[in-house]
Amino acid sequence: MIYFVSDIHLGFFEREKDRLRENIFIDFLNSIEKDCTQLFLLGDIFDYWFEYKTVIPMYFYRTLSKISELIERGIKVEYIMGNHDFGHTKFFKNEFNIDIIRTDTTYTINGKKFYLSHGDGKSYNDHAYMVLKKILRNRICNKLYSKLHPDCGISLALHTSRKSRKATSIKDYGQQDGMLDFAKSKIAEGYDYVIMGHRHKAEQITIGNGQYVNLGEWLENPSYAKFDGNNLELIFYKA
Repeated sequence: MIYFVSDIHLGFFEREKDRLRENIFIDFLNSIEKDCTQLFLLGDIFDYWFEYKTVIPMYFYRTLSKISELIERGIKVEYIMGNHDFGHTKFFKNEFNIDIIRTDTTYTINGKKFYLSHGDGKSYNDHAYMVLKKILRNRICNKLYSKLHPDCGISLALHTSRKSRKATSIKDYGQQDGMLDFAKSKIAEGYDYVIMGHRHKAEQITIGNGQYVNLGEWLENPSYAKFDGNNLELIFYKA
């Protein structure tokens, strides 16, 4: 069984509330480990992520420990970078042997073609964000940011991320759904499934011979998708 999940946004709420939500996510990971062969994390697992040479955000240690446990059990974990967890450098590679995927990617699984993306930049009015994305992921900018003391740097990343999340929650995406139109174009190219997150709107739409799935979010109504080798199903998780 192959699982897909995104937009957990761990770290968004105050610590006590966030701990309860992290419990639900870890419970989910525990529930799938008996039959999971591959787990795709499609971005924004953390509401902010910026790592230093010897420092990472401390509150995520339980989730990181669980990811390590899944890998030790032989489950392959793939991680596509989101727009919030952009500050990855070497930690996931060194500790988990996970190569952080910084762009959209494709897979063929059991004869089915998958197009996977976090989904940022696909909306028609995301032009300002695309400029910001180039700045946030610029190596020189990240190098300069790393000169800040970790307490200051991580605190600033948290504050900025929360402001971004609030702005996104009230954003007008326009009458045309750019992510849906993008999915239609990929299915027209021959992909069977287009899976994205980012929009926080869980949905599964049949388009011709393919399907578009948005994985939703875990801030209020956790959802994920699973592929059994023949069919892809969007599921709302109840702990």
